[in-house]
Amino acid sequence: MRWLSFDAAKLLIQAFISTCLDYCNSLMYGISDNLNGRLQAVQTAAARLITSTRRCEHITLVLQQLHWLPVRQRVHFKLAVLAYKALHDRLPSYLVEDCQLVAVTGRCRLRSSHFDKCQVRRTNTRFRDRSFAAVGPRTWNSLPIQLQDSELTLEQFRRSLKTHLFKHIFGH
Repeated sequence: MRWLSFDAAKLLIQAFISTCLDYCNSLMYGISDNLNGRLQAVQTAAARLITSTRRCEHITLVLQQLHWLPVRQRVHFKLAVLAYKALHDRLPSYLVEDCQLVAVTGRCRLRSSHFDKCQVRRTNTRFRDRSFAAVGPRTWNSLPIQLQDSELTLEQFRRSLKTHLFKHIFGH
């Protein structure tokens, strides 16, 4: 028996569960598979609660129906959006300095390079490998060329990025 409509349940879950999963989730980059699995279990339980899906049914179709990215891809999404904002001067200066295009930093560019890449800083510890200075540029450089277009607005970038991640994860 359902006490809440589908839309009301989805709204409540997004307000209480999804916001907790998304809060500072860029800090979750590089977490162990065990910790990621625990977070994914929370998201899966929330999806099952909204849709009244039983545990024996596969969750992939449910996540697609809700249009939710799995936890690891949500982290990737957040980092890519932060890199976009840093490259468009929409973040504090200390974060903008961490994500600079190669052309801006004065390093040599190859003539064969048709698009801008971010300079990835070298790090010597695992802790620094997970910092935004290393992960932000790496995430930006991993995006397809059409997503790195400087003419995209933030909303267009977010929509295109989510579509790209959905195609990559769910295959269509």
